Amino acid sequence: MRAVVATDFHTEPTLADLPVPEPGPGEVLVKIAAAGVNPFDWKVVEGAMRGSVHHEFPLVLGSDGAGTVVSAGEPGLEDARFEPGDRVFGQFMDVKLGRGSYAEYAITKAAKLARLPDKLDFATAAAIPTAGAAAHDFVEGTGAGPGQTLLVNGASGGVGQAAVQLAAAQGIRVIATTDPDTAALLRDLGAAETVDFTAGPTADQVRAAHPDGIDAVVDLVSGPADIEPIALLLKPNGAIVSSNGAVDADAFAAKGLRGSNLYANARPGTLASLAESVQRGQIRFLIDHEAPLEEAAAALDRLKAGRSRGKTVLTVA
Repeated sequence: MRAVVATDFHTEPTLADLPVPEPGPGEVLVKIAAAGVNPFDWKVVEGAMRGSVHHEFPLVLGSDGAGTVVSAGEPGLEDARFEPGDRVFGQFMDVKLGRGSYAEYAITKAAKLARLPDKLDFATAAAIPTAGAAAHDFVEGTGAGPGQTLLVNGASGGVGQAAVQLAAAQGIRVIATTDPDTAALLRDLGAAETVDFTAGPTADQVRAAHPDGIDAVVDLVSGPADIEPIALLLKPNGAIVSSNGAVDADAFAAKGLRGSNLYANARPGTLASLAESVQRGQIRFLIDHEAPLEEAAAALDRLKAGRSRGKTVLTVA
């Protein structure tokens, strides 16, 4: 089968010919129709988890995928939830075993998959798992509710766009940071306000508009060195969630703030709920770039260069 692999850390992804893998107990072999591209995919190659977990090379890249069940390992498929021919989607990356979704066939645990609604196409489904689950968990993690104000710092990408929609649907007033080209889209998705990060420091602009503070922040861009000005926008007991491990919870607690570092956990129940919301038209996962599997390296470069204004998906013939 064709697969996009990294042969070591800090190497360029290449197209390789690998044997079709065989599922083990509780695992499912899926014929991949589309694979979602996420920043974490290339961060793995740059060593994001180096030293904390074994990486098996060649490593098939990619976490998110959608396709059709081919077979299950023995003994039996977990809970007998899936049969050959079922349309499914979920997360596939397992660096310890060198597995990922940028391939014609991929293996994952049955417990990581959700059934794909009949009217949802594979490309859209492949765009959902990491971005959708992250947005869901991050918004929930702030504890923000109807009538409160939430800043989504870094709203232009897939996670940010989903977070804006999920929060707005709960009656939360959303401030979204973006560039001028994406501002209208984010307002269409539910943002009550947009902040142009190219016009000056985000914290200064938000503070000028909200001198009494805001209730919560989902921060998708700040690192440990630059998150404090964003956190200090919060009212007392306000909450900030970071996707980059930037929060020092104890230091923020000393300032009367709640802070946490969260990461995407694409549970099947969350995935199923997101897929149903997409099918009903309540949430949109906008795909701004599709490319064939063999153009994965260029698609990753495009993402790294910051040219994405939505989700990138690889199609697998």
